[in-house]
Amino acid sequence: MSTDADEIFPHIERWRSDGRGVALATVVQTWGSSPRAEGSHLAVNDRGEFVGSVSGGCIEGAVVTEAVSVIADGKPRTLEFGVSDEQAWEVGLACGGKVRVFVERLE
Repeated sequence: MSTDADEIFPHIERWRSDGRGVALATVVQTWGSSPRAEGSHLAVNDRGEFVGSVSGGCIEGAVVTEAVSVIADGKPRTLEFGVSDEQAWEVGLACGGKVRVFVERLE
């Protein structure tokens, strides 16, 4: 059985060996119905290429955008999306849950 780590860490290693900036987004908390469990990962490089998932596609676009910013400025961020959050509707989190995602640059 493969895990997020089996899928994304080889990409992270390759991107870093190629000199790319890389950020890792991790689901740190969920409430209610959420498509991905706590501990799920999404890795992003400085070109906006990504692998893994933090929501099954609902919020990936917003998380990738923030991850590219994190790579650029080195400041980690905690993002929160929920059905009552106006941003959640914009990015498509309509599953009824909430999710908190920590995004950090990998050094």
